Amino acid sequence: QVQLVESGGGLVQAGGSLRLSCAASGRTFSSYVMGWFRQAPGKERDIVAAISRSGLSTYYADSVKGRFTISRDNAKNTVYLQMNSLKPEDTAVYYCAADRQALVLMTTPSGYDYWGQGTQVTVSS
Repeated sequence: QVQLVESGGGLVQAGGSLRLSCAASGRTFSSYVMGWFRQAPGKERDIVAAISRSGLSTYYADSVKGRFTISRDNAKNTVYLQMNSLKPEDTAVYYCAADRQALVLMTTPSGYDYWGQGTQVTVSS
């Protein structure tokens, strides 16, 4: 079992930056593939980025490639999402998720076992 707590969301103008953090409990953080998802009102929860256990492999949704960076610090049990050049369409609740199977970088919500409570990101135009 792992508990995930996101932080770092907020209101930012278009073109600005935010850094989300997700702190995990437990001593097995390095054994999980980690992902960031987002969900806008009335829409499905979609993958934003994912990172392998070592941090050497990453995945990004096409909509965020070149603007967002996922990283992790296994010593601190934390995964990050650096978001630059933010657009109004990035507005959503952002969720951190952990996959205990950790075989590949899963890109759908059903591939993840544990979820944080979410943090709101609002980008104004």
